[in-house]
Amino acid sequence: MLTGEREVTAPGSVGARVRRLTADGHVVVIEVEPGGVVARHPAGGFQVFAVVSGSGWVSGADGEREPIAVGEAVVWDPSEEHESGSDEGMTVLVVEAESLDIG
Repeated sequence: MLTGEREVTAPGSVGARVRRLTADGHVVVIEVEPGGVVARHPAGGFQVFAVVSGSGWVSGADGEREPIAVGEAVVWDPSEEHESGSDEGMTVLVVEAESLDIG
């Protein structure tokens, strides 16, 4: 059993487990306005960037912009240069830590 892993015990729950992604990280929400950009910078640690509303684009180390939309995510490695933006606006959930257990 992984650290922090447990069965979901809500009444009616079946075959569901929850576990921590990290013990040493933080979680933030980034709201990118229409036409907004989060400029190129290195990731401070492993970073999960998950779009929860709207759509936009991301670029990693190669600088190539790739579209991203609701339900999609990207993971950047520590120190990886990356950038993101949106023409229409998007809200993103970001988890960043020295290590992540997402396997």
